[in-house]
Amino acid sequence: MKTEHKLFAITMAALFTFAAIYAWATYNNTNPSFGRPDQVEWIGTVALTFGGFLCGMIWLVFLVISRRIDPRPEDRPDGEISDTSGEVGFFSPGSYWPIGLAAAAVFAGVGVAFWMAWLMFAGAIALIIVSAGLVFEYYTGTRKLGPE
Repeated sequence: MKTEHKLFAITMAALFTFAAIYAWATYNNTNPSFGRPDQVEWIGTVALTFGGFLCGMIWLVFLVISRRIDPRPEDRPDGEISDTSGEVGFFSPGSYWPIGLAAAAVFAGVGVAFWMAWLMFAGAIALIIVSAGLVFEYYTGTRKLGPE
């Protein structure tokens, strides 16, 4: 996790630096077609600043996690590629729930894009239902895992 938190710290610092440079450059513009001089263009400045805050939140999470766990092989200078071999996790081989999840996200996104409250609501309900189906897929039905 040390590599990840360093990466997000660098990205966070770069975004805050770019926000400051962008605010300065828009305040000192001399091109009349760009906007009024001596006025900061706030949309880009705020977007870059919020991007820095978002990277800062992720950086903080990775920093806290990296202090709580032992160093992983990719964080150690003497780590080898073979140290990371083994089982990564369980991935469902034949699940149809991700397709439903994508479709529900599309419905909710289209509802937000065109500001249709009924479609946003329907997409949100569908997202909740499909997410529950995805999470509990192996707890019910013919694919139930564990003792019968």
